[in-house]
Amino acid sequence: MLDTIIYNIKKNPYRLFLAKFIIFLSIVFIIDFTIGSLLNYFYFKQKSGYEYRTTYSLEKTQADVLIFGSSRANHHYRPDIFEDRLNMTYYNVGRDGNFIFYHYAMLKGILERYAPKIIVLDLVKEEFRKNSNSYDRIATLLPYYDSHPEIRSIIELKSHYEKYKLFSKIYPFNSLILKISIANTDFNKKRSPDIKGYIPKTRTWDQPITYDTTDVRYELDNKKIEMYEDFIKDCNKAGIKLYVFVSPYFIKLNHTDYSIAIGGEIAKKYNIKFYDYSNDSLFTSNRSLFDDMVHLNHGGAKVFTDLVVDRILNGN
Repeated sequence: MLDTIIYNIKKNPYRLFLAKFIIFLSIVFIIDFTIGSLLNYFYFKQKSGYEYRTTYSLEKTQADVLIFGSSRANHHYRPDIFEDRLNMTYYNVGRDGNFIFYHYAMLKGILERYAPKIIVLDLVKEEFRKNSNSYDRIATLLPYYDSHPEIRSIIELKSHYEKYKLFSKIYPFNSLILKISIANTDFNKKRSPDIKGYIPKTRTWDQPITYDTTDVRYELDNKKIEMYEDFIKDCNKAGIKLYVFVSPYFIKLNHTDYSIAIGGEIAKKYNIKFYDYSNDSLFTSNRSLFDDMVHLNHGGAKVFTDLVVDRILNGN
């Protein structure tokens, strides 16, 4: 019977083409599944670095106090001060180059497991500005699409075809192969260690202050604003004490940034404490507190973290 089937296929060119195409797809599927499964295995074996901290944030931390934000969150909030003064455990879930889409995905994943007591969200200038780069950066979350259904709707914002691309098991890792390789070798030991997600900066900035001459208004991304508002609402619903901070810049502003102004208005609507230190004279007059014009150094982080904890303790 098999011989008859093969004979009929060979006799009919359309059936022959279809058979070859099915075989080709099967081979592609097997290769994609095999390589993708290996990459997934070694990705989640990492014990340090950005990817490890994202995994730890989503799946393991049980800290009382969580810090959310971009690289400025990573470098501006010292764990020793939070833990000593609040007598609470701490973890920093911030990640370089990622903004409100990432923050909200982290929150949704964490709330699937537990509700922290306090969350500090570090907001940045132009947080809500419309730009395509923000959607490209959602790629950070691709490895978690299968294992974290609660964040799939955020990942799918990356493009209209994202859910279809993610049928591929290789696709979530196709820009991470080198990082995964390094993280699973002895070279991994050379990575800069973090302290509960906090990464200290050690330089002292030696350049004059920068003056911000950008437009007061710019085009906003309503999806980002909506996600910021959802972040606040989810914290309120979970009974989490949320504080929104704009940490210092070594940049002199002649106006309040448009996103910061909107962030403050929305926070007020939900009775959330909002503190803007972006243009605070304590910092703009002292470049020795900075590593560069947008990041505090370790000493500057101590000064700022003490102010943050004062706000939390005093409630004003």
